[in-house]
Amino acid sequence: MQQPEVLTDHDVASSTKSVMKKLPEVTLAFWVMKVAATTLGETAGDLFSQTLKLGYFLTTIALFLIFVVTLVVQLRSSRYNPFFYWTVILSTSMAGTTMSDFMNRDASSKYLSVGATSLGWGPQGLGLGYPSGAAILLSILVVIFAVWRLSGMTFQIRDIVTFRGEALFWSAILVSNTLGTSMGDFLSDSSGLGYAGGALLVTGALLVLVALMKVPVVPNVLLFWIAFVLTRPLGATAGDFLTKPAAKGGLDLGTAGSSAVLLAVLLGLMAYAHVQERAATTA
Repeated sequence: MQQPEVLTDHDVASSTKSVMKKLPEVTLAFWVMKVAATTLGETAGDLFSQTLKLGYFLTTIALFLIFVVTLVVQLRSSRYNPFFYWTVILSTSMAGTTMSDFMNRDASSKYLSVGATSLGWGPQGLGLGYPSGAAILLSILVVIFAVWRLSGMTFQIRDIVTFRGEALFWSAILVSNTLGTSMGDFLSDSSGLGYAGGALLVTGALLVLVALMKVPVVPNVLLFWIAFVLTRPLGATAGDFLTKPAAKGGLDLGTAGSSAVLLAVLLGLMAYAHVQERAATTA
């Protein structure tokens, strides 16, 4: 007579994670999609607020509501779905773009087209400036991580399987993408480095993080979150480089055209990730 299979606690935990996995594995493909999503978030956010002249205030409200809708879909999903996950990443990138612009910019001619005196309905921006805005966002992000730490839940995204853990994760994602936008705009607009210089600086910092992965005393979780923040200014400077006029150092491809191309690329990557996930599930 065949003996019944004995399951250890480790087997049960592993089985639960395989069924309940809500977030992707962090691979090279993950980072490629992250940069694509954040670059699209920059161009799409600017498309609504500047090209369509809805303004930072109205666009921020609209994109934040879109973020809430996509987040609800992700939270209600019983397992990892690349389309759900990356749609939330994209919505946080778009909302983060206009949230950062609303915090840091104002109605001065520096941020408006020639002859324009306002941009959309409502407040034109708080005018805090990039350093102050970044300091506020960094403080909020530190508070989120402190609450996360005190909750006792893991920072390893592959092990996040609870509603509360995922809610903390997405809160950190939204704030980190907004912070990254402020950093990217500061590098490209105010630092004197320009779009290419800002992108090169962030790329160099990311390469340093890759090297630090080989240093045992540096936690990979810490490196992940630093990289997550830094890939946002990389996407922001890349988006500005694609859309801004040639006189400002950009390629002048426009927000609509650049967003359409980037959306096609991101959808292709999502489809590829979905096929890979299904293959891994059925293997």
